[in-house]
Amino acid sequence: MRDYLDTEMATGEGMVLPLAGMSETERMAREKRKIFRRKAARRQAEEALHVQPSVHNLPATLPDAWDRLRRVKPGLRDAKAQPKPLVSLFREDPAARAFDLLRTRLMHTLRSNGWRRVAIAAPTAGCGATFTAVNLALSLARVPDTRTVLMDMNRRDPGVARMLELPVEGDMEAFLRGECPAGDHLVRCSNGLALGLAAGPDRNAAETLHDPSCARALDDMILTMDPDVVLYDLPPVLSFDDAAAFLPQVDALLLVADGTRTTAAQIRACEELLGDQAELLGVVLNQAR
Repeated sequence: MRDYLDTEMATGEGMVLPLAGMSETERMAREKRKIFRRKAARRQAEEALHVQPSVHNLPATLPDAWDRLRRVKPGLRDAKAQPKPLVSLFREDPAARAFDLLRTRLMHTLRSNGWRRVAIAAPTAGCGATFTAVNLALSLARVPDTRTVLMDMNRRDPGVARMLELPVEGDMEAFLRGECPAGDHLVRCSNGLALGLAAGPDRNAAETLHDPSCARALDDMILTMDPDVVLYDLPPVLSFDDAAAFLPQVDALLLVADGTRTTAAQIRACEELLGDQAELLGVVLNQAR
């Protein structure tokens, strides 16, 4: 049986060259030259078309950046715990069903507009913005084959780690300055939920959010992790200028109001502050009667 070299196109016509009679060394050398020529031709074609090599050509065993995130296990709070418990642990509770409904409406809105970056904030402190952000993130994470990232951007009083009873392992300051990659900062508490946690308050929070390196770090995180939804828990809109500084980084804002303390004037003030910088998705009424 005679061996043949694969067909090669040199001048537009194929040439089939017999390899019979060649030594093993000569055959291997010829095969290496053939592989080299094919790789060179592929590189030239990609450069001519200005096309980058496809990520689908990567080895199938290469783990995804999402899968390489450190895994953590949230604590469990009972119904009388403070701060408020995670409604995902009490699925029959009316609040749990309310968050699932909010999740569904949010996903429909984001998909119809091509958005995925949502800020969650309240007019003043104590309205339940972190409670809303955490439980909405847990509800989104239960949707199969989706990825949700919750970033604790309330640099005045970070509370996501406290609510989930998690130690803060990442370095939010270094991450926002671009000194710590997303893979080293984020942790994953379920298959569909990753967290960016903050250890303590930052008195220069607004300046950090104004820094262009913050925008680059957040954009790189989205490109690396490819989440479906990113939630940003922000400090009170009317208490600091952090939210105003951060609005260019989001597609829309979900406002959390307290039924016992938030006034209509405060909500109008938040709407005026938003202006044309981001869409107001709606107002979540917490502590409603």
